Amino acid sequence: MTDADLDVVDQDDEQLDQGAGPADFDAFFAEESATRPREQFTLYGTTYTLPESLPLLFTLQMERVQDSSDPDDVRRMLATLYGGDVLDTWAEAGMTDRQLGVVLMYSAANIRKPGSITMQRAAELYAEQDAGKAAAPVNRAARRAKTKKKPGRSGARS
Repeated sequence: MTDADLDVVDQDDEQLDQGAGPADFDAFFAEESATRPREQFTLYGTTYTLPESLPLLFTLQMERVQDSSDPDDVRRMLATLYGGDVLDTWAEAGMTDRQLGVVLMYSAANIRKPGSITMQRAAELYAEQDAGKAAAPVNRAARRAKTKKKPGRSGARS
């Protein structure tokens, strides 16, 4: 730590000594949250307001859901971002898996930095990601074919 860092720490200690009380993260986060911009979008006639930051519960559920085929896991995950039972609402409205992917891509980017991505760009990124998933097995097969030894060659020098 530098001398300047120590001065800041000393000032903070003096404020605590003057009866400032314990740190109140509830108040701090509420105040901070009120000043952060939040992105909104409309889907199937409903306006959704994205949270000011990615909820920890969503992140934890993403880890669990990625290997799950249980619709209830997806329902819980989506509810942390959009509220209610949006999975059924969106499915009944005819949403496709591609459209869900685009909405998630758009939402994740705009939660982190509101206004950072358009719906069109989210669709492009989703298409790129989707194409990458499809191309992987072909690329892997091509790599395997290249690494196989040709018949009749042992690799030994003559």
